[in-house]
Amino acid sequence: MKTATIALAFCVAALLALGMVMLYSASMVQAGGKFLMMQLVWGGAGLVVCFAVAAMDYQWLKKSPWIPWGLFALSVLLLVLVLVPGIGLKINGARRWLDLRLMRFQPSELAKIALIIALAYYADFHRRKMANFREGIFYPAIFIGLTLGLTIIEPDFGTTALLGSVCGVMLMVAGVRWHYILSAVVLGISAISVMVWLNPNRLGRMMAYLHPEEHKSGVGFQAYQAMLALGSGGWTGLGLGNGRQKLGFVPEHHTDFIFSIIGEELGLVATLAVVIAFIVIVVCGVFIAWNARDTFGQLLATGITFLIGLQAFINLGVVTSALPNKGLPLPFISYGGSNLLAMLACVGLLFSIARKAAPEMAVEGGELDFNRPLVPVPTH
Repeated sequence: MKTATIALAFCVAALLALGMVMLYSASMVQAGGKFLMMQLVWGGAGLVVCFAVAAMDYQWLKKSPWIPWGLFALSVLLLVLVLVPGIGLKINGARRWLDLRLMRFQPSELAKIALIIALAYYADFHRRKMANFREGIFYPAIFIGLTLGLTIIEPDFGTTALLGSVCGVMLMVAGVRWHYILSAVVLGISAISVMVWLNPNRLGRMMAYLHPEEHKSGVGFQAYQAMLALGSGGWTGLGLGNGRQKLGFVPEHHTDFIFSIIGEELGLVATLAVVIAFIVIVVCGVFIAWNARDTFGQLLATGITFLIGLQAFINLGVVTSALPNKGLPLPFISYGGSNLLAMLACVGLLFSIARKAAPEMAVEGGELDFNRPLVPVPTH
């Protein structure tokens, strides 16, 4: 466990450091040090939250039911408020932010953590009944659907798909029958497909993904320029600060598409290092979940790990044109205070779960029992 926590801490710290350097490099021409200073403030707050959460006993969340459900209710309230004209800030046709005067806050980032904690608590409380349709699918679908519905109305298809996938993984780990999950996946994909078809902006992005050459000067301009940035970097890049695509060719170069600037300035070596760092984080998170003290810790660590891993996978897939544009930031690297704060809070929870890992999870001789099921099998 010590090796896993050290590796997790090292990878997160390395990604944070790289993110600060690349953020300044990506924005120095247009915004100077403004974005870097804001990111440092959010990063400092995030580290305080990370250390505070890591120091606490995560089981406190389970012993006090009002915490997970109160946090979930707060996130739903903020998701509703952000949709209200005059309260929610509308940017590029989407209402996703609350204007806090000094900074902006994105409620969907809080909703990610709140939904994972609430679902972990629910599944742990009903762990012997999760194989049933009512407890395993029907009741969870109510509060999961509420969060996803409010998120997709913003509209934020990327976060909706991300949260839906994470919840599906958590339910499978909790013991829900696979055919229930498969039915929910088919229904969700069908609903999103219809909404994409009826939304001209999203449909244009999909067409640009399928036919990039035909849309490289229109909807697919950003993705096409990101590919040029990655290709021009070669093995070692053009040098820190020497990138050209950040000069207005990639509009979101400091947020969702910062990975393309890393590839252009630092090359394939750096981009592979970023990918490896996220793989290590996922492996460490799965290891922590496997050796958690209780079912609640296992489900909580699973949800957090797949949240970080899937968000990174989607972002990298979008930047490399392997996936259609989803608008998700790269964890620990992209500019965005709300996401950085949420990701560091998630890391703190992983540390807390690792710190409380039960010693009886190891068999005699100090070797782990890999035949132990992740979640206790219900007895009837």
